[in-house]
Amino acid sequence: MARVAFILLCHKNPAVIIQQAEQLTAAGDYIAIHFDASASAADYQTLLTTLGDNPNVAFAKSRVKCGWGEWSLVQATLHAVEAAVTAFPRATHFYMVSGDCMPIKSAGFAHRLLDENDVDYIESHDFFESNWIKTGFREERLIYRHFFNERTQKRRFYTALELQKRFKMTRKIPDDLQIMIGSQWWCLRRQTVEAVLEFAYARRDVMRFFRTTWIPDETFFQTLVRHLVPAREIENRTLTFLMFTDYGMPVTFYNDHYDLLLGQGSLFARKISAEAADLRERLGALYASDRMDFVISDEGRNLFQFLTGRGRIGRRFAPRFWENETTLGRSRELMIIACKKWHVAKRLVAAIQHHTNVPAIEYVFNEDDTDMPDLGGIESSLQKRGRHRRALMRMLFEHYDSDRLVICLDTSSLDLMTDFFADRATVRMLEIECSFDDDYLVGHAMRVGLAGPQTSEATLERLLPTIRHDMIYERDAIRDAKFIHTSRIKETATCDENAHAIAQFLSVSPEVARTLAETPYLFVD
Repeated sequence: MARVAFILLCHKNPAVIIQQAEQLTAAGDYIAIHFDASASAADYQTLLTTLGDNPNVAFAKSRVKCGWGEWSLVQATLHAVEAAVTAFPRATHFYMVSGDCMPIKSAGFAHRLLDENDVDYIESHDFFESNWIKTGFREERLIYRHFFNERTQKRRFYTALELQKRFKMTRKIPDDLQIMIGSQWWCLRRQTVEAVLEFAYARRDVMRFFRTTWIPDETFFQTLVRHLVPAREIENRTLTFLMFTDYGMPVTFYNDHYDLLLGQGSLFARKISAEAADLRERLGALYASDRMDFVISDEGRNLFQFLTGRGRIGRRFAPRFWENETTLGRSRELMIIACKKWHVAKRLVAAIQHHTNVPAIEYVFNEDDTDMPDLGGIESSLQKRGRHRRALMRMLFEHYDSDRLVICLDTSSLDLMTDFFADRATVRMLEIECSFDDDYLVGHAMRVGLAGPQTSEATLERLLPTIRHDMIYERDAIRDAKFIHTSRIKETATCDENAHAIAQFLSVSPEVARTLAETPYLFVD
């Protein structure tokens, strides 16, 4: 009879991970956990303390700091797989999951499917001939070496790439490999996993090649399984049900999607919201149950495409089952820097990016050319960003794989502030109080089109008091709104006072807060 060892990579939400591990092992299966080395040490200790006595739970012996698109994700997977192979000799299959995955069938149903089909379940399409990659790099992922993370070290990533292109520093793909690509959510038989590990130990040249490819978790196992296993023993699909939105981001499922999920022809689903406590509880109980009478309708993706298509023919606001939940996420923190002088806020953002690991973006809703990641088009204009503000913010949290995010807003954006503070997420605001001399006000009038090079001094003299009054009005409107979790730094305050406010805003140590407060030329025009 099949016994499954789940391979889990995670970095947050220890309570959710513990619940997931206990639910999966209650049915007699196993789980091997790799908890990101950059995550909270206290959270990792909680996992060890709570799950350490469970004989069906193992932890990776080595932990690495993982970054999206990096080899570190494959390395972490290999560490967890090695732990599972050693700890669970009775495991017949190894199933890759994340903390956002939950079963949508019973263990008995899953075991019977695996017993009746002696195959590996893994998406593996030809890298060059298939249309699996929709946007972005294709052959550049392989023929150039990637040493930096595109999300966290964007300038270094693209500088290294351009230098290699300029000097034609390409490399060969290993001659005996046909590179394949597909979803990282696979289910492999024990003999396949052992063959992959043996190959990895023996072929250091292949390992060196994949270490510097871009997004290797979509190619490493997919390529090696095809290389090592006869095609007749591979089912080219994933057993994990997942869908993507119009903008290329994974659809999140909530409490009211239980019946929909059970009707899909998969064993697991991703992504289940961390806040969908009822759904998680029901799906966990389902896996340990003896239920076998599942009616497979498999309508999820077709229904999704139908409802998406309605938006493209003028019925954009028809109900969408995947957008019933519009919150940013109860476990997330959105931190807003409100400042009229954009260059001051941008200097603070640059310092936050340099001295902390909190993702920070400049005036995403106010400045059209703000440096934004590719989110499938939703980021392409201020109009789209404002219209889909919460969807945009959820996608940014997902893109940066973080529960904390800093953005800047102009002090005129009271409607955005009010909307975000009404969300179930934790929202904090840091108001930067600046002085406005006449030279700044004249420059502001020029920038917003209230004045031009030919505007007379007499006209400017009549105009400046009105502009100054508007700025004071915006400041007072923010304070009259009485937003909670609000801090303030001032151009006239002491460094200690500003550091205290920054520490409250970012939840950082006094030392880091003081470093940020001492940002060179922070308030200089």
